[in-house]
Amino acid sequence: MYFTLESQFRAYYEKANQAAGVTGELLIQQLERRLDNVAFRLGFALSRRQARQVVRHGHVEVNGRKVNIPSYQVNVGDEIKVRDAAKKLVIIEQGAQYAAQNPVPVWLEANFENLSGRVLHLPRRQDVNLPINEQLIVELYSK
Repeated sequence: MYFTLESQFRAYYEKANQAAGVTGELLIQQLERRLDNVAFRLGFALSRRQARQVVRHGHVEVNGRKVNIPSYQVNVGDEIKVRDAAKKLVIIEQGAQYAAQNPVPVWLEANFENLSGRVLHLPRRQDVNLPINEQLIVELYSK
């Protein structure tokens, strides 16, 4: 779902496993906080793959600085927005129109007029309604 390579996914698991808390929830939290996923959730693109391309092409800013790394981890309070030069791109306009009709996750705040958003708090498991059984992932990688 998040289009990460096996080695990247293993690194996310290892980091979640070493942190204090429930490993599966921490893993999902890290994946949700990826910049390409946040751009998708804020409506900067119609799909995660398209959001990855938007980020990779340098159309997104985090706290006023251009970031073109899809795996960049956003933090609480970060402001994510589409750069001024990219606001007229067709795919971004389509994404914003689609997102305006659909709910934004509760851990994010979106401003569709300015094509920007803010991270309100870290995503919790109940905030992510994807058909993922994270316990099975943890069992697989713990071997």
